[in-house]
Amino acid sequence: MSPVLDEFEPAYLAVHRAGEMEARVRLAMAELECCRACPRDCGVDRTGEGSPLCRIGRYARVAAAFPHFGEEDCLRGTRGSGTVFFSSCNLRCVFCQNWDISSSPSGRELEASELAEVMLGLQQAGCHNINLVTPEHVVPQIVEALALAVAWGLRLPLVYNTSAYDGPASLLLMEGLVDIYMPDFKFWQPETARRLARAEDYPGVARAAITEMHRQVGDLQIGPDGLARRGVLLRHLVMPGLHAETAAIFRWLADEISRNTFVNIMNQYRPDHRVSGNPRYRDIDRRVSREEVDAAIDAAHGAGLRRLDRRS
Repeated sequence: MSPVLDEFEPAYLAVHRAGEMEARVRLAMAELECCRACPRDCGVDRTGEGSPLCRIGRYARVAAAFPHFGEEDCLRGTRGSGTVFFSSCNLRCVFCQNWDISSSPSGRELEASELAEVMLGLQQAGCHNINLVTPEHVVPQIVEALALAVAWGLRLPLVYNTSAYDGPASLLLMEGLVDIYMPDFKFWQPETARRLARAEDYPGVARAAITEMHRQVGDLQIGPDGLARRGVLLRHLVMPGLHAETAAIFRWLADEISRNTFVNIMNQYRPDHRVSGNPRYRDIDRRVSREEVDAAIDAAHGAGLRRLDRRS
């Protein structure tokens, strides 16, 4: 049975009431001066003219923000998940379905007060949570904006929706602020990560990040209304021909994190961005089959994972 959390308030309120948000913002701004926000470790001064790999400087860029009804049931509810899509990304996935915003600094550059107003606007629209999509490279800017939003009345759960290519310093900055971590564990083999996302260290980084996320918030807890309150919700995108990596990821989750980890097995892979028609990626230039998705579900059950969702 899923854990149920009857009484709830966002984690960040305890930090706010303790008067610790300002100190957290100071730490976040210091991170920007020699950026280690993500595992790329650019070391760039993002408060000046430096150019990190993500090409995002002092202020975050937001490509879109709206109530999203395509997320998991426990996030979207009846009024939608309040998604904030940040531009650019610290991975370079050749199959990215959002490549138009992930591969370039598109969208609007927002100062902290403007980003805070975006969060409050989603709350006003009735969304069940604030869902930060691709936040890995803009954690300092998020902390700065969140401090204002909370002071101005934000009271929704905070969802950190990530590729799991997160730096340890950023996750420590978010400790006590995030209610729901939603990492996507993509690949198990370094060679696959290098070829498909230009990040050979991704598997090790993802394991360390997910371990830290679980330390902070534990297994996913659901309220009596069916909405997620706190914990880790993990996504895994099934890809053509990578069943062995899928099975390895599920075994690791069951053995090293928790057999009660909530896992969404996703079947919406399509050959997008640099893959379609490219002979270099012929092996993944197709959609996944029903048999491959069923095999992934069987692998999760076989590993001992108890809480599975399946979403196209």
